Amino acid sequence: MNTSQTKTPTLAVWKFTSCDGCQLTLLDCEDELLSLAGRLRIVHFTEATSTVEPGPYDVSLVEGSITTPEEQRRITEIRAQSRILVTIGACATHGGIQALRNFADVTEFTSVVYASPQYISTLATSTPISAHVPVDFELRGCPIDRRQLLDTLCAFLAGRKPDLPNTSVCTECKRRGTTCVTVAHGIPCLGPVTQAGCGALCPAYHRGCYGCFGPMATPNIRALLPILSVNGMSTDDIDRVFHTVAAAAPAFADRNPDESSQ
Repeated sequence: MNTSQTKTPTLAVWKFTSCDGCQLTLLDCEDELLSLAGRLRIVHFTEATSTVEPGPYDVSLVEGSITTPEEQRRITEIRAQSRILVTIGACATHGGIQALRNFADVTEFTSVVYASPQYISTLATSTPISAHVPVDFELRGCPIDRRQLLDTLCAFLAGRKPDLPNTSVCTECKRRGTTCVTVAHGIPCLGPVTQAGCGALCPAYHRGCYGCFGPMATPNIRALLPILSVNGMSTDDIDRVFHTVAAAAPAFADRNPDESSQ
C-alpha cells in the first residue's frame, strides 16, 4: 500500500436487515460519487464492489435494523472499528417496517411464514442501531435523501459537522411554497410531527406525509391527533399510520391510541 493510499480517508458501507434502498441512493449519486471516490477510499461496500479491506475505518455508513443475534454481535465489531458511524435510513434509525414485529408475537409469525421455523434464529424485536452502539449521526428517510448523504460525506472531508435539520416537514412545505394539503384539501398529514429532510416530497405531489423520517425532536402528537380524526382517519387508521416506516420510534410507538379518538 503506497503512502498516498494510507493518507486517504476510508469509507465502509454495511448492511443489516433492510431492502438495500439506502445503499442504492449512494450509488445513484453517480457523478458526485465519482468525485468523492477521489477523496475517500471505499474499502467495504458489497453492493458496489468486491473489494473488502480490514478496519479500522474512518467512516462507516450503516443500513438496516438489528433483528438477529448475529447482527447484534456484528454491529458491535463494526462500531469498534469505525471512527465515525452514520446510520442511514428508517431501518437503521427507527427499526423500519420490520419493527411491526415489536407489536406482535414473532414466534407466531415464523410459524406461519417458514416451513421449518425451528431453524430460524431471530430476535423478538427489530431495533435501531442506536439501541446497541453509539451513533455519531443519523440520516433518516425511506430511502435517505441524497443531498443529505452528500453533505454528510463532504462535511467529514471538510472537518465540519453535517447540516442536518431538526425542524418539521411543515417548514419545508413553506420554503418551497407548497400549499398545506391538510388546510387546503383536508388530506391527513404527519408533516407537523415528522423531521424535515425530504424536501416535503409527498405534500408537493398532493399526498400527506406518512412519517418516514421519524419524529422531530419535540413532536406535539397530542395536538395532531384530533386534526387527523377530523380529516377522515379512524382510530385504526391513525394507529396504522404511526406504526409504519418509523414504527420503533418511541414518540410514534408509545403514543396513547385512546388519544386518537379525542
